Amino acid sequence: MSVNLQDKIALVTGASRGIGYFTALELAKAGAHVIACARTVGGLEELDDAITAAGGRATLVPFDLADMDAIDRLGGSIFERWGKLDILVANAGVLGTISPIGHVEAKVFEKVMTINVTATWRLIRSVEPLLMRSDAGRAVILSSSTAHKCRPFWGPYSASKAAVEALARTWAGETQGTPLRITSLDPGATRTAMRALAMPGEDPETVQHPRAVADVIMGLVGPEVTETGKLFVVRENKLVDYRLPE
Repeated sequence: MSVNLQDKIALVTGASRGIGYFTALELAKAGAHVIACARTVGGLEELDDAITAAGGRATLVPFDLADMDAIDRLGGSIFERWGKLDILVANAGVLGTISPIGHVEAKVFEKVMTINVTATWRLIRSVEPLLMRSDAGRAVILSSSTAHKCRPFWGPYSASKAAVEALARTWAGETQGTPLRITSLDPGATRTAMRALAMPGEDPETVQHPRAVADVIMGLVGPEVTETGKLFVVRENKLVDYRLPE
């Protein structure tokens, strides 16, 4: 989608590969200065090369989202350098293991919750004041259909994504009277490293490329977006309301 993000500041987590990589690249192509966060330095450097080749600009921030103090410092650094944040794409996440709930190791469960839930909350807390300083702050929080389907053997990941959606919905309700617009995103089956771990026998050519999801995200971060507190389902190509249990 064509959107002009000239002079916008965008933060993308999990930017070294997959959905985060292509989203960061598209944001830069549209004129945004991208703050790209990930653990993998090599992947960030490849992204930086691609952004530079496209005529864009990026600031690389290699760190682990399990480092909560680093998340707090990130918010402070953004304020000192730019004074605001226009776009947040909270993409980073981990799968954990696909196994019965009773067989999940405590350290695995705790890591999934730390990276997927606690770090997302900490990120929201760190950058909300910066997004409020934008005239059109936009946040896209990556979710998953597992948050609703609660498939057997996907317990930790499903629970973490349900919690992330609850955070996004609550945040949207709290900021409804402001210019900030918040959207959860269910990308559906996508050709990523996480998908390969979850579905090792699947032909990756049968699922969508992460570039397709990045294109959808681009349509959710522009100043023309008016909806907040909803879920965009990529496979249906539409925003949907959350529903109470039936």
